[in-house]
Amino acid sequence: MTPETFPSWQVWAFLSAIFAALTAIFAKVGVEGINSDLATLIRTVIVLITLSAILFATGQFTQSGPISAKTWLFLLLSGLGTGASWICYFRALKLGPATLVAPIDKLSVVLVALFGAVFLGERPSAYGWLGIALISAGAVLIAVKG
Repeated sequence: MTPETFPSWQVWAFLSAIFAALTAIFAKVGVEGINSDLATLIRTVIVLITLSAILFATGQFTQSGPISAKTWLFLLLSGLGTGASWICYFRALKLGPATLVAPIDKLSVVLVALFGAVFLGERPSAYGWLGIALISAGAVLIAVKG
């Protein structure tokens, strides 16, 4: 199955949420008794090996043309952001309960909406902003009353 044969972004996003939830639970157990940065490195190596195997197995480890400097720059920045996020996330899981860490981490949804509006010109609907506000309020309620 490739993104082209299963193109629904909503399904992929929901699957991402499921795997992110499992990641939090597995990471919380896995980070016990080990340095959180080492745990992040181990996870990163596993992700690299797994994704490489998937790309090789599906014949997608090819590039149809040159990759622009802009693409390289933003993929580099995205990778650095991912690494920083994972380091902070694993450290938070090491120190706190997953049921409190994960909701605060999901404030990224709110930040993506704000950054998307400011930097990408995206315009969520009124219902979209209401949902974003509710996500924010929910994360704060969980963190404060957790």
